[in-house]
Amino acid sequence: MFGGASIKIDKELLEKVKRFAKIAGYSSPEEFVTHALEREIAKLEESDSEEEIKEKLKGLGYIS
Repeated sequence: MFGGASIKIDKELLEKVKRFAKIAGYSSPEEFVTHALEREIAKLEESDSEEEIKEKLKGLGYIS
């Protein structure tokens, strides 16, 4: 997965990823995750400052 890199994911989340990747027509769960991450990173890259990025990550629940 992910070009040889290994990422730990909660089992319940992985099952959701597999289910929604199939529903959405992705060729694999990896493709689905890659696309989701690319979209989120693109949103963050549009921010002007590190503080805005932190606030967005807090809003998404990724950091506290």
